[in-house]
This record gives sequence, structure tokens and C-alpha cells, in this order.
Amino acid sequence: MIDDDILTLEEVAKYLRVSERTVYDCAQKGEIPAGKIRASWRFKKSEIDKWVNDKLSSGNLNPVNCSIHAESILSLHRIIFLNHSSKRDALLAMAENLSAAPQIKNGQELAVEILKREELMSTAIGCGIAIPHVRLSSVTDLVVSVGISRTDIIGFHPLDDEPVRLVFMIAAAGNQHAYYLQTLSWFSARLKNRELRDSLLNAQTPQEVYDLLTA
Repeated sequence: MIDDDILTLEEVAKYLRVSERTVYDCAQKGEIPAGKIRASWRFKKSEIDKWVNDKLSSGNLNPVNCSIHAESILSLHRIIFLNHSSKRDALLAMAENLSAAPQIKNGQELAVEILKREELMSTAIGCGIAIPHVRLSSVTDLVVSVGISRTDIIGFHPLDDEPVRLVFMIAAAGNQHAYYLQTLSWFSARLKNRELRDSLLNAQTPQEVYDLLTA
């Protein structure tokens, strides 16, 4: 993990799992937030994170060679129905569910980091969807929990003001940045389908939800 707030071009390339040339070209074209100190490019990590989230929300994040197999990241045991009107309560319920996965080695850390990430920036992407996500060294492999809420969840403050009812919580290992972004992008693109969203909200069992997402 890169913890410094100011990053070099090489560090950004490593962080995003792309080539240094790709980052350089994006910086030159003004496609990524960056600034020059003399002849060297420098980047603020917080701005890079916001840029990635903005790309996700707008549906413009298109990772190369994206190959997501829903069956490998979803499980019936990690699909739950929520009845919490509070964002915090809903996130904690989902973190508890996700912590039961063998890939999660520290459930308390997961819950703390999920809440901390949400305080930094809402993970609501519109259309009643939120995708809370973290990468942690205590996670051994990417894993997802799906929450279908029977009530509107208050507190996400989505840009389109549509209350969140569908929550997809993603936890990944610290070295899975590319796969992590691909998974975020896959869910974002898949859930643009209103018919799918309506079907998920009307589902009565985890099996129905699983079948819809893996179809």
C-alpha cells in the first residue's frame, strides 16, 4: 500500500497497476489530476482516489482485459436482506456478513475501514446503488457481499437523491488494485440495467439474487 499523500509518477503507475507511460500520457493530456514541480510530475493520492471514484460513478472506467466471473466472487452465504434505515447499521450488518468469508482475516478491521472509507466519500453511485469498498492487507482474496434492503437507507447522500436500496460491499487484498477496479466497474455497468435492479429488489431469496447476478 502507498500511504504518502504526494506520489511520484512511478508510484501512481504502481498504485493503478498500469505502465508509467500510460500515467505520463494521461498527465500530459490533462486526463488525470497532476502537477509539475520543475520537470517532475507529482500527484495527490486523495485526488487520484477521487478521480477513480468519479470515473466509476460516470461509467467511464473501462479497465483493459476486464474478465469478471460473478460465480467466483459471489456466494449464497454472502447475500443478505437488510432492514436498516441507517447507513451505519446497514454497513455494519454487511461487514459482519462479509467477515464470515474465509478471505477475511480481521472482521473488526474490515468494519472500521468500511466506515472510515464512507466518511471520506459516499460510495453511492446513483440509481439506488452503493458500492462500499476497501483494500486491506488482512484480506487474502477479493470477496463480495450483496445487501438487498427492504427499506430506504438514509445517509448515503446520492447525487441523484434516489434512496439506496442495493448495496454491494467489496473487500480485496492490498495487491489486487486492478482486479478491484475491474470488479467495481463490472458492478457499476451491470447495474445500469433498470430491469435487473427491479428484479433484485423484488427477489425473495438469496438464490434468486445469485441467479440474477450470475445470469
